[in-house]
Amino acid sequence: MASVALKSFTALRRSTSDPPHFTTQPLTLPHQQQRFRVSASRTSPKLSDRNLRVAVIGGGPAGGSAAETLAKNGIETYLIERKLDNCKPCGGAIPLCMVGEFDLPLDIIDRKVTKMKMISPSNIAVDIGQTLKPHEYIGMVRREVLDAYLRERAEKNGASVINGLFLKMDFPRNNKEPYVLYYTEYDNKKGGMGEKRRLEVDAVIGADGANSRVAKSINAGDYDYAIAFQERVRIPDEKMIYYENLAEMYVGDDVSPDFYGWVFPKCDHVAVGTGTVTHKGDIKKFQLATRNRAKDKILGGKIIRVEAHPIPEHPRPRRLSGRVALVGDAAGYVTKCSGEGIYFAAKSGRMCAEAIVEGSEQGKRLIDEGDLRKYLEKWDKTYWPTYKVLDVLQKIFYRSNPAREAFVEMCADEYVQKMTFDSYLYKKVVPGNPLDDLKLAVNTIGSLVRANALRKEMEKLRV
Repeated sequence: MASVALKSFTALRRSTSDPPHFTTQPLTLPHQQQRFRVSASRTSPKLSDRNLRVAVIGGGPAGGSAAETLAKNGIETYLIERKLDNCKPCGGAIPLCMVGEFDLPLDIIDRKVTKMKMISPSNIAVDIGQTLKPHEYIGMVRREVLDAYLRERAEKNGASVINGLFLKMDFPRNNKEPYVLYYTEYDNKKGGMGEKRRLEVDAVIGADGANSRVAKSINAGDYDYAIAFQERVRIPDEKMIYYENLAEMYVGDDVSPDFYGWVFPKCDHVAVGTGTVTHKGDIKKFQLATRNRAKDKILGGKIIRVEAHPIPEHPRPRRLSGRVALVGDAAGYVTKCSGEGIYFAAKSGRMCAEAIVEGSEQGKRLIDEGDLRKYLEKWDKTYWPTYKVLDVLQKIFYRSNPAREAFVEMCADEYVQKMTFDSYLYKKVVPGNPLDDLKLAVNTIGSLVRANALRKEMEKLRV
C-alpha cells in the first residue's frame, strides 16, 4: 500500500518575541470559489490590511479537516501538532460516506471490510454484512497515515503546519484584541528541547484530543472517559487471509464490563484492543482476555506495537468560549456503544471551520462568539439524537452477559443489520418499515425477556 511520507516543517516562518502586533505574514491563497452564504455581523470590524488569522491546536482528523477548510477559504491558518507520526490506539474504522465526503484516496485505506462477526460472551458468533451492497464497505485505516494525509492536504491549501507543543494562551481584553499563544517548536533535523515561540491569532480551534489543553484553558469542564488499549499484532500470512475483509467484535464481562473487544485488520497486521470506563485499572486483564478469545486466529502473531489512550464518553459541559471552540475528542464527540470518533472528529472540525469562514466573509472580517455558536447549534441539531440513542443502547445491552447474549441474538436479524449498516455508512437516520419496526420491537422484548430469565437462573446457581 502506498503510504504518506511525513514531511519536516523546518521552513515555516516563526513568530518573534516582539510586543503585541501580528508577527507573521499573510499567506497568498489560491482562488477559491464562493461556497458559503455570507452572514457576518454588520458590527464585526473589517480587516483592511490582512486576512483573519486562526490557530488550530491538534493535527488529528478534526484539526486537519478544520485547517484545510480554513486555508482554502481565505483564512490565514496555523496548525500546531506535536506528534507528526501519531499512532493513536484506535480501531481505525471509517464509514463509507467519509471516503466521498472528505475526498479520501483509496490508497490510504488498508482494508475494505464487508464482513463482521459479533461474538457473544458464550462465543456464539453472528455474521454481519449480508445486507451490504456490492460497492459498500467499512474502511480500515491507520491513524498515522490518515492524520498525515489530512495535515499535508491542509498545508497544500495554504495552512502553516508547525511541529510544536501548545503550552498556554493569553486571552484578549476585548473583541478586537488577539489571543496570544505560547508553544514549543521542534526541529526534527536538529532535535533537542525545542524553542519557545508565540503566535497572535484572532480565533482558536481546540482539536487537541481528550487531554485538551485548550479545553482546560477555557474551563470546559470534565467528562467521563474510557481507556482504550490496543496491540498491533503481525500474524502469519495464512492467518491474515482470514481477516482480509473481516472484522471481529467480542462482548462479555471478560473482555470489558461496559464496552467491547475488537480485532480489526490493517495493511499487514491486525489491531487487537478493548476499552472500559468503569474498570480502568483492569484494562490489561481485559486485553489479555480479548487476545485469548481470538487466540486460535492470531496464533503465532508477534506484537509490534502497544498503544493506550483516553476516549471521551460524552460532550464537555462547555465547548465554546469567546473566539475559542472545541472539536473532535477535545469536545467529547465519541459515540457510546460503538466508540466511533474519527468521522465525527473530521466533521466537527469542518463544521467549525465553515462557521468561521461564513462569519468572517472568507477572512475579511473579525468573528465573535455568535459566529462560532452557529457551529454548535448545527452540530447538536444534526448529531445529538445519535449520541442519545447509542447511550440508551449501551445502558440496555452492555449491562450484563445475558443482555449481551440478547444483543448478539438481535444482530442476526437481517432488518437490524440493514438499519444499522445504512445508518453507520451514511450517517443519516434511515426511515424504517412500520411492520418490520413492530417485529423488531417484539423480537427485542423477547430477547431481553430471555436474557433476564437467564440472568435469574445464573443467580440461582451462585446461591
